[in-house]
Amino acid sequence: MGGFSSHNLAFAFGLLGNIISFFVFLSPLPTFYKIYQKKSTEGFQSVPYVVALFSAMLLMYYAFLKDNDGILIITINSFGCLVETIYIAVYLFYAPKKTKKQVIRTQSVEYMPFSLSLSLTLNAVMWFFYGLLIKDFNVAIPNVLGFVFGIIQMVLYEIYKRKGTKKLALAVEGQKIMAAIDAHQMLEKQVIADQVMIDVAKLSEMVDVCPETVPLVPCAANELDDHIAAELVLAKAN
Repeated sequence: MGGFSSHNLAFAFGLLGNIISFFVFLSPLPTFYKIYQKKSTEGFQSVPYVVALFSAMLLMYYAFLKDNDGILIITINSFGCLVETIYIAVYLFYAPKKTKKQVIRTQSVEYMPFSLSLSLTLNAVMWFFYGLLIKDFNVAIPNVLGFVFGIIQMVLYEIYKRKGTKKLALAVEGQKIMAAIDAHQMLEKQVIADQVMIDVAKLSEMVDVCPETVPLVPCAANELDDHIAAELVLAKAN
């Protein structure tokens, strides 16, 4: 009776592991939809999907070698191989010539979805208990590492998310300061322009008040011409 109960419990954990693994394999869909919309992989990396494909293939091979209790592992990892192959094909189609590791370099969580980290952690828990209950440590032990890495990813997500919020606040504050500086500079330019207009108006008023100063030069020129003409007439007469 105890063995029957243990077998049922193992099947339950295996079934839950399959369900969670199903959502784990589908969790990158928003990422690839974003890649499809932007026609570029930007800072997203293909390494997780290549590793996931390799892992699914190894688990399938391992399940085929088992006499019993391999059907749950085979079914979900067959689906995983198909999905991960599609992901990699889409990535290769839209990948630029040069990609960068944006999560560590920019400390941004945009390229590290929290849903994927949470799903991987829960998935590791389910498969650990499944392997433990069927006494298959080849399944149980690797999922201990999966659980640890999943926790680390979620912790990093929270750290980078807070840093990103602070950086966003600083960026907004910087934009406000720059806008205030620009407004002050525009005001100074307007004041200078107004002062120039006032000076020009004052000069115009001064010219209007003293109009007699304007014809002095042409009058002197006319008198000089008349004097030269008179001298020429006298020279011809002599």
